[in-house]
Amino acid sequence: MRVLLIGASGNFGRRLARLMVRDGGFDMIAAGRRQSALDDVAAELGCETLMLDRDAIDAGTLRSANVDLLIDASGPFQTSDTRVVEAALGAGVHYIDIADGRAFVAGITAFDAAAKAANVAVICGASSTPALSDAAASYITKGWQSIDSLRVVISPSNRQPRGVAVIAAILTYVGQPLRMFTQGKWQTAYGWGDTRRMTLPRVGRRWASLCDTPDLDQLVLRHAPRVEARFYASLELSIMHLGLMALAWLVRVGLLKSLFPFARVLNWLAGWLEPFGNDWGGMTVDAKGHGPDGKAQHSLWWLAAKGDIGPHVPILAALATARALRDGLLTWRGAAPCVGFLDLAAFDADFAELGIQTGIELVADSG
Repeated sequence: MRVLLIGASGNFGRRLARLMVRDGGFDMIAAGRRQSALDDVAAELGCETLMLDRDAIDAGTLRSANVDLLIDASGPFQTSDTRVVEAALGAGVHYIDIADGRAFVAGITAFDAAAKAANVAVICGASSTPALSDAAASYITKGWQSIDSLRVVISPSNRQPRGVAVIAAILTYVGQPLRMFTQGKWQTAYGWGDTRRMTLPRVGRRWASLCDTPDLDQLVLRHAPRVEARFYASLELSIMHLGLMALAWLVRVGLLKSLFPFARVLNWLAGWLEPFGNDWGGMTVDAKGHGPDGKAQHSLWWLAAKGDIGPHVPILAALATARALRDGLLTWRGAAPCVGFLDLAAFDADFAELGIQTGIELVADSG
């Protein structure tokens, strides 16, 4: 399968490019804005390059490149338009992205009819959220009679490379109102609010706060929890997490309109603190409800990764989806968020090869 990967020189795109080239079943074209960065990728991986601006891409560019699949690993998707999706549809090529922007992922269904007409799959959010979290939630609640609550927590290592795009994505919702299903109904909460201490297996105890991600919609649509669905993010260092919480209050009370313009400054500060921390990152998916026998059940799926392994987690769903398209295992056509396409087993081989630890626990307190 011939693949055009946008953002191939970025933190996530380069890791995805390495895995796809190592897989051996893809003919890779590394694409992005800066030729010097693309040359570095080409020197490492021996792939083709194509300098392009994702904000100016069109169907003709894709037709000229003669690709079967476009993968967008750039961002931030919270502020992106749909030009790349439209270009893929116009060229009649499959599309996958690693979007974590809630509105962007929810809006992808507007292209369903066009994708069916073009006989292509347009799959949005093939990342930790909502793809991996949905796969884990589906696995640990299989056969349950009902689900009461779902909670996802992601906490990267402080030493994990970020980049301005990642920081900017977070800052779009910090202190801003967000729509969340809680206490059995949709209510308003605030980004980086409801801050609390949480424990992640193998990782430790950290502060965590509410995040505005696709899971807040997709967990409710897919699993119909009766009480709530929540998503928390955590910064490893307390000074960073609680400092951002304080800045969130400035937005919430109206002293600042948004923290988005401060992305470069905060990215610089985060880089200065990067040497600190314990080098572990993790993720949990927590479910409460009633199991197949009708008894109360509380199950927890967890993931832990050390060192430079953690940044691979957000791109593994895109890799698995691309493989399924390549091998003819994914024959569905249309446009949808990346939920229901991958089961947890689709990640197992990559978890094992990369040294990512996972587990499932039945929590004694099922209240």
